[in-house]
Amino acid sequence: MAGLNRDIGKMGLLYASIGGIIGSGWLFGPLNAAQSAGSLSFLSWIIGACAMMCIAFVYAELTTMFPKSGALIHMSHIGHGNLLGRIWSWILFLAYVSIPPVEVMAVLTYASNYIHGLIDPHTHLLTHTGFFVAIAVLAVLVVLNFCAIRWVLRVNSAITIWKIIIPIVTVLVLISYSFHPHNLHNAAQGFAIQDVFPTVATAGIAFSFFGFRNAIDLAGETAKPSRNIPFAVIGSIVICLLIYLGLQLAFIAAIPPSEIHGSWATLHFTGNAGPLAAVATIIGAIWLSVVLYADALVSPLGTGFIYTTTTSRVIMASGEIGSAPKAVSALNKVGVPWVALIVTFLFGILFFFPFPSWQKMVGYVSSITVLSYGIGPIVLLQLRKYVPDRKRPFRLACAWIVAPVAFIISNAIIIWSGYAAVNFMFVLLLIIFFAYTCWSYMIKNIPTLQFGWAYTWWVIPYFAGMWAISHYGPANMGGNGALSFWSAMILVSILSLFIMSLAMKSGLTREDALENIEFINSLQAAESGGLKEP
Repeated sequence: MAGLNRDIGKMGLLYASIGGIIGSGWLFGPLNAAQSAGSLSFLSWIIGACAMMCIAFVYAELTTMFPKSGALIHMSHIGHGNLLGRIWSWILFLAYVSIPPVEVMAVLTYASNYIHGLIDPHTHLLTHTGFFVAIAVLAVLVVLNFCAIRWVLRVNSAITIWKIIIPIVTVLVLISYSFHPHNLHNAAQGFAIQDVFPTVATAGIAFSFFGFRNAIDLAGETAKPSRNIPFAVIGSIVICLLIYLGLQLAFIAAIPPSEIHGSWATLHFTGNAGPLAAVATIIGAIWLSVVLYADALVSPLGTGFIYTTTTSRVIMASGEIGSAPKAVSALNKVGVPWVALIVTFLFGILFFFPFPSWQKMVGYVSSITVLSYGIGPIVLLQLRKYVPDRKRPFRLACAWIVAPVAFIISNAIIIWSGYAAVNFMFVLLLIIFFAYTCWSYMIKNIPTLQFGWAYTWWVIPYFAGMWAISHYGPANMGGNGALSFWSAMILVSILSLFIMSLAMKSGLTREDALENIEFINSLQAAESGGLKEP
């Protein structure tokens, strides 16, 4: 069987992460953020970037210890065994496989301004025609990923250069054509600091920064992960934060005051299904609107393209640990997990059904994705306990402080996503877990002692507590209003620390954890053909 090739350099990984970050988020984020928090949205972008940076630092240490493609899947079962590994493989699968459909939806939303019949203008649902077009576009992304990884990354690098240039040009043009600084003051009116935090999740801000993980998922295909992964992860977040802040400033300041009817919360103007292009048209930069409509194809499809790549690696890893059929780990002659790509396509189609708009889709994606990240801080602290002297090419300073903070941040973003998204996510996971339990006991006849309850029971109070906080949370986050924003955040912090403590106490013995680590090492050696890091 062919092995994965280690052809990606540090710039290739940087472009992979930037390509994941600058997708549909920059096309819709400025409008959604302005409607949710006005000019306070600048704080939302900074908070979102800092939150992702904190989480990224955790994974920078973990993935340089285990530079294995689909590494997140393998890490999840190190300290708590196969049951938790399976649960987190489902969570990761749902998080990853939903991204390409979101990006396809973004393309069709922008295109609906000049190609009628793709999206119903009243319900924002895909029409029958739009549904089949969406499937066709998703199929193209999958087919292109059948190329060798070095060609996939070359295509992505070329697209990423375009994706960096166009947002910067947009900022400069909007500010030079139309700049109304008093809009910044007016946009702050009617909003409070409590509006800043939910905006991180619901306006597509957290969603926009999730792309940093592309470098992590391709860890097994770079020759120097200890240098290349931290460079790509940290560099991509910093570069993209500067771009997004510029875009938010340009969007708010460029809109002529005559186009602002009522409050910024109800901001609406002709063509706002493609907000940046619409503003360019309003201020007379027609040529820029044409470029932006073109970029509305390139940026989201570029992100969908690279996420299709990383999703297939996550599915491949699920097959390697037994959370999915072994067949999904099959590689073709150029080292591409071709069965996993087909699975990515088939399940991706399903996400065109349950969510009526790009913004509602990113609410769900934000909640499920940060939940998938939540296992990282726990694994990091477990590894510090199990293998304190193991080589760590990137060692996180103050890990016993940063890891709990990262766990609290992940759980806070889940609550910020809103009760509708949280409820959908946990109900879906409950259905999957119920089906798996029935299959294990009734068909496989797995004894209770071997099922893994002893190491995984803490997930029940974790998920139940998160659901309850969201249900009783503030009304502006979809809850019933029994809890104020700050009360909800205090409860999230307390619950997070309590659950982390339970998880640490419920782990495997050191000997069993070391066996899992050796298993990952053997997979990594087989994947790289025995190649050691230079």
